[in-house]
Amino acid sequence: MIIFKDHLFMLCMILIFSYLIGGINFSILSTKRLYAKEDIRTMGSGNAGFTNVLRSVGKVPAIVTFVGDFAKGVLAVGVSEIIAKNNVFWGENLEENKEILMYLAFLSGFACVIGHIYPCFFGFRGGKGILTGWSITLLMDKRIFFTVIFVFLVLLVIGKIVSFASIFAAASYPIATFAFYYKDFSVSGGNIYYVLICTTIAFLTALLVILKHKSNILRLISGTEKRISLKN
Repeated sequence: MIIFKDHLFMLCMILIFSYLIGGINFSILSTKRLYAKEDIRTMGSGNAGFTNVLRSVGKVPAIVTFVGDFAKGVLAVGVSEIIAKNNVFWGENLEENKEILMYLAFLSGFACVIGHIYPCFFGFRGGKGILTGWSITLLMDKRIFFTVIFVFLVLLVIGKIVSFASIFAAASYPIATFAFYYKDFSVSGGNIYYVLICTTIAFLTALLVILKHKSNILRLISGTEKRISLKN
């Protein structure tokens, strides 16, 4: 618990930085400033995200959105790791140091997703956090990253509905986190609380993303959710 008691300022700095990075919404910037000259939140489904940009504006701004929203999650977690490593709080217990670093990575990712969904730069109306949610796992644990991507791609191929694949990919995040980290704990021992804390943060992140898909869930239930199209 050293991170929360003795290094509160560093933790706050990491969380604020991650939130602000998350708040840079590339779907809004690419459509309003570069292409359509309109706010993407007034177009199509009203969501400030990749799928709505692709459907409402076109492929090029959608690619800009994809790359930007993905990169900012990597940046948030990566810079947070650098900040943590350059603070003198590491002890001689290397395993404990690794755990602290991972707590910070998961919290940084959570803050980045919050920033993406509720950006202070854009009236707290952002996207749904899928791309950013994927990207934060890339630096944290590649096993989790590839699991989430795999779930998304398989379900997208099967159903051809982005929201359906996205919701279940988000749900797989805490499941994969627990599965992989508990396996590590079972093989190598360590701290079971590490497994539970990381899984809890992953669960909260996934829950936030899924709750933002409430309207999609209702349309999926009623059978009116749109399928993906690459015609524009």
